[in-house]
Amino acid sequence: MASDKNAAALIESKGIKSAPITIVDDSEVIIGFYPRKLIATLNIKTQVDLSAKTEWLKEKYRAILSGSIRASKQFSIEQLETTLPWRPQTLLDHMKHIISFPELAYASHSTGSMSTDDMRASYENLKNITTPEQIELYGNTVISHISDFLDSNDYDSFDRVVPAHYGGEVTVLELLTIILSHSTHHLKQTYMYMEEHLNINIESPATESDFAGIITPEALI
Repeated sequence: MASDKNAAALIESKGIKSAPITIVDDSEVIIGFYPRKLIATLNIKTQVDLSAKTEWLKEKYRAILSGSIRASKQFSIEQLETTLPWRPQTLLDHMKHIISFPELAYASHSTGSMSTDDMRASYENLKNITTPEQIELYGNTVISHISDFLDSNDYDSFDRVVPAHYGGEVTVLELLTIILSHSTHHLKQTYMYMEEHLNINIESPATESDFAGIITPEALI
């Protein structure tokens, strides 16, 4: 685009500041990479197969959330009530956060958003979850719901564009990918906290294979 002055001028005239961009007939603007929307708009004769992406997401969510559940089961109630040293949040809320954000991301296909209001409502709804056993039950339910959704072949829901606090205007699958990285980062923080602050030997932690392909910040804190 930097070398195409006409394209740059057109984009600037429409007030567009994001990429990638597709402009159809100088009128319809598609911001972002949404294969099914692009195929329909441009009348491209092809099929989009998202099965590899959905299968990958399903397996990664199962691995990361299961790892979070196993970690939660190693904590005492007293430890869960402890405030974390790097943020004003209890370990209990931290562990629920790892699971609740994927739930919100998945649910956005029906709720239509993953907003700060959605996050606050989720926090309130989960206040009765206070024990490792309850975290395990909740986590397994979320794993089941996400797995069923990703196995559904509901491409309209996969491609639904939703406003999200994380990622802006994104498809549901894109949001699930973003939140997978978010929860994985928090799980890695949990492991660090267990080893360095609680002196807990982690039982059956998520493996390097589980983490493979999931982008997270190098710095844990």
